[in-house]
Amino acid sequence: MQYGLATYRIGGETLPALVFGGRLVDVARASASIDKDSVRNPFQGRGLDQIFEGWGDVNEELDTFAAEVAGQLDQGNVELLPDDVELMAPITPKRMFCAASNYVEHADEMGTVLAEKSESSPYIFMKAPSCVIGDKGSVVKPTKCEMLDWEVELAVIIGYRCRHIPVSDALSVVAGYTIVNDVSARDLNVRDDYPFKFDWFQGKCHDTFGPLGPWIVPALCFGDPHNVGLQLDVNGKRMQDGNTNKLIFNISEQISYLSEILTLEPGDVIASGTPDGVGMGRGVFLKPGDVMVATIDGIGTLTNPVVSSDGN
Repeated sequence: MQYGLATYRIGGETLPALVFGGRLVDVARASASIDKDSVRNPFQGRGLDQIFEGWGDVNEELDTFAAEVAGQLDQGNVELLPDDVELMAPITPKRMFCAASNYVEHADEMGTVLAEKSESSPYIFMKAPSCVIGDKGSVVKPTKCEMLDWEVELAVIIGYRCRHIPVSDALSVVAGYTIVNDVSARDLNVRDDYPFKFDWFQGKCHDTFGPLGPWIVPALCFGDPHNVGLQLDVNGKRMQDGNTNKLIFNISEQISYLSEILTLEPGDVIASGTPDGVGMGRGVFLKPGDVMVATIDGIGTLTNPVVSSDGN
């Protein structure tokens, strides 16, 4: 059975939801329809941040709970949330790690010369938690930015604390997958007032530069993360169309690499890299009024409009 985990807002309150085929069910309402003596609600008033931080203690109960809710939904005993419900980012990660230049074709379009994989290792940078917004959230174009760009990526949610994990075991620590759009200010990503050529912080870490969602699909429902199609459209025009089978450093290798540097914690997010088709390679950049739609097979779509810094 496939399901997702979402966070939505209503009346100023932020609540968790289960997702079945794109249909959302409020967790608390769903719990009221099942036999509490046989199936426990693992949320117990907790949101998804807390669920993923304690993933190892709740994931099996969560699968059982979701299966029971799905059955009740099929029988018409569970009410769906409205289609226009306001989705938030499913979680707000304390740390988001991002892989740079992790597709050969993307490196080529950016003019990046890569070493042979055997002589290299993943290049990782970080985004701030304040970058994160949800589906339909607006990406704010900075006043000084004229080269605002998009990057669809498969995002990995870590579910277990780990250190020095071998590549062969790395996927065992994954809780789930979602979509991230690594929005980038290309012209702010470089500077000439220091001897350091790149400024990843200024180019990647503005507020709203990390759309995440629309929901998280648990790893057991997702299948092979190394053969997943991902696309991104701008104003209805296809810009990116790739597959994770072309990752230079796959997800297992990224997890292992990071765990050699620091302890990965439940709730950490890894953005695994973007395929070619970004604006920098095309000479086309985002402007206020544009709408990005990022899609990943097995998850769904993440839609985000662009607005100016004054909100227009």
